[in-house]
Amino acid sequence: MPVVHFEVVWPDGKTEACYSPSSVIKEHFVEGEIYPLKVFLNISETALNAASKRVGERFGFACSSAMDQLSVIKMRCASFENMPDAAVKMTRFID
Repeated sequence: MPVVHFEVVWPDGKTEACYSPSSVIKEHFVEGEIYPLKVFLNISETALNAASKRVGERFGFACSSAMDQLSVIKMRCASFENMPDAAVKMTRFID
């Protein structure tokens, strides 16, 4: 299962590398795209759940690391909820 990291820039300008246990993440995000905060959160949830499901299909158990990453993303997004135009840039995939 190819692990893929994806780099994002948060509304405060900080860059963070996020983890996906599967390349399925590439089917959900576009490099260089800027996503409104809620859209980014929704895509992250869909993509990381799909990645965890792929791990489950292959190894017989869900990927807790994908769910941990989703929790981090949810916390980071919550910290920007008061910014009406908050957006996240998905800068690149790191294979």
